[in-house]
Amino acid sequence: MSDVIDTVAGPPYDAILVLSFGGPEKPEDIVPFLENVTAGRGIPRERLEQVGAHYHLFGGRSPINDQNRAIIEVLETRLVDRGIDLPVYFGNRNWHPMLADTVQQMADDGITSAIAFVTSATSSYSGCRQYRENIAAAIAAVDGAPTIDKIRQYYDHPGFIEPMIDATRRALEEVPEGARLVFTAHSIPESMAETSDYVAQLREASRLIAEALDHDDWDLVWQSRSGPPHIPWLEPDINDHLDLLAETGTTGVVMVPVGFISDHMEVMYDLDTEATATAERLGLPIARAATASTDVRFIDMIVDLIEERRTGGPTAALGSLEVRPDVCRPGCCPPPRRPAGRPSPDAG
Repeated sequence: MSDVIDTVAGPPYDAILVLSFGGPEKPEDIVPFLENVTAGRGIPRERLEQVGAHYHLFGGRSPINDQNRAIIEVLETRLVDRGIDLPVYFGNRNWHPMLADTVQQMADDGITSAIAFVTSATSSYSGCRQYRENIAAAIAAVDGAPTIDKIRQYYDHPGFIEPMIDATRRALEEVPEGARLVFTAHSIPESMAETSDYVAQLREASRLIAEALDHDDWDLVWQSRSGPPHIPWLEPDINDHLDLLAETGTTGVVMVPVGFISDHMEVMYDLDTEATATAERLGLPIARAATASTDVRFIDMIVDLIEERRTGGPTAALGSLEVRPDVCRPGCCPPPRRPAGRPSPDAG
């Protein structure tokens, strides 16, 4: 099913902001980055150093910033190809380039009104509202800051779903016939999930991908839990689920990171390293589908969403769920109670 909706035109934007989570780019960045991620949660430095060990497996560097720069490079090309003359800026929630610094640069450049693409496709506090809070805080900190509007969620956009379908099809060719699709996304506290459409949106995206491949055998599971054990988070964890699948005679698994748009740490470590090692221990053939990343259809989706907001024109959305509005409703995705816990490397 495809819905076409009408949107409300935004102001005449004069810039685009790509806004993401951020990640360390050299070993000495790791602990300061994790301190930013966990600010106010009272996590001791020793614990941050333990979590930071994951980065040392990859040279002490998260791939997330490079991946976002690659997305921006293709985006700039596609904007030119479509006759859209807007500069693209890059800012992060937790590491350089920090959002407030980027907003200052935009103000210095005379930008008055920008539209933000956030690298999180779904609705939740951490994936949507918190980014809007970050934007508001950065604007408040900069004299003469531009207004910044955030693009809607895009988990149901053809430009996201179609590249994931093709990537999953290619991964299925790497495992025995009859393999099971295991869609994965970042686990969040149950209390956060209950106040958002996070699970429903991920399940709908997973369904759209599986049905396009005529694949009835699929599950949605979770990864990258970062909270204390006494706080309920979404389950099952992918590693526990692989144990179950091996016990029930599954012939193979394709992991589909439907909750992520690029291959950052939580894909490279939690899936390609940890979950793959679990499958190898179990003797379970496994492959992982690529993320949308710089697929030209995904980049064109960003341009489409920008144009949708600029002009108020219609846009296509797949599936049966309500298309998310351009402007979030008051009270949506409220912040959860935030206990101290283990930080997540590149969440969001």
